[in-house]
Amino acid sequence: AAKAISALPLESIVLETDCPYMTPVPFRGKRCDSRYVYRMAETIAEIKGLTPAEVEQATTENGKALFAIP
Repeated sequence: AAKAISALPLESIVLETDCPYMTPVPFRGKRCDSRYVYRMAETIAEIKGLTPAEVEQATTENGKALFAIP
């Protein structure tokens, strides 16, 4: 997964929790839901050398663009 994240431009990434059985570390074994989105942002930030806030901002904007939300 880290290799894929490294290769993708941040402008192409959105965060989601539609995979209920792939909860991020350290919450493995629990059902995944929106409470854990911040961990996904932290992991992407670490891989890309960004802050979690930068990833959160970019992925929020990406989601808005994807779903045509003003």
